[in-house]
Amino acid sequence: MGLRALRRLRGRDYLTLKDVMPEEFRALVLRSLDYKRGLVSGTPLTRKYVAGIFEKPSTRTRVSFSVAVSSLGGTFLNLPKESLQISRGETLKDTALVLSRFVDAIAARVKSHNTLTELASWADVPVINLLSDRYHPLQALADVVTIVESFGGRKVDVAFVGDGSANTCASLMFASVLMGYNFRVGAPESYMPREDDLKFAKRLAELTGSEIDLTEDPKEAVKDVHVIYTDTWFSMGVLDIDKRKEIFPPYQVNSELLKAASPEAIVMHCQPWFLGQEITEEVAYGPRSRAFDEAENRLHTSKAVLEAILGI
Repeated sequence: MGLRALRRLRGRDYLTLKDVMPEEFRALVLRSLDYKRGLVSGTPLTRKYVAGIFEKPSTRTRVSFSVAVSSLGGTFLNLPKESLQISRGETLKDTALVLSRFVDAIAARVKSHNTLTELASWADVPVINLLSDRYHPLQALADVVTIVESFGGRKVDVAFVGDGSANTCASLMFASVLMGYNFRVGAPESYMPREDDLKFAKRLAELTGSEIDLTEDPKEAVKDVHVIYTDTWFSMGVLDIDKRKEIFPPYQVNSELLKAASPEAIVMHCQPWFLGQEITEEVAYGPRSRAFDEAENRLHTSKAVLEAILGI
């Protein structure tokens, strides 16, 4: 069943988890764990090339994805936007058409999600989202793998605290619902998930048995939950910095907030973090933190996605 579900991803884009079915997502989770445990051998990307376009800085995504491609026998082409003709005005259409003649997939970390959708509309090869302003589906897959490592196949409650309008929150919401987890958001009223994303997640939740709740009270959001997740309040490109500095401090993940969660709760953060803002140093490096496990899992989940799209 797992391999059959993975084969359905062959040749498809990976832009948002809205396009992934629950059985496909769960198969990716299991395959990622197989990679981490050393249960998968072979080089399914032999003689295949992946172009990586980067409009934004990247550490975890760039390194994990490039190592994953190489580990599977492929070649990763690191292409900062400044090194491409699009920096001089070449269209995304022409970039997609010409790269499709050279490589087997295009992976891109972009400022606008529309860039990805336009690339995908013209490319003759799969396009993979390495992060956009709307979604971060590779990160969410690694997040769920980390949760499964801690809680196995249990149905858990996941709370995102902070900027609920962020790309990480949207993708974690989809990933949680795909797994049948309950999902809560603790955020200021004007920083809740986008209405279209929320509507989609709620429709999916009806199929998977999940519940989605929104609250402006961070303690209510984390009450008895198994997973507390946060991210920076100041994502690259945000303009309302002064407003955020004023309203986000109550949403800091600290030792006091953890008291409201389950005694077995773990804390997650996709990093980089800003200690003393969205999370305290005590919690970030404390025994409940799984942030560096998340980072490691980016490698194994990248292998699973690449294998499914290009190799199986």
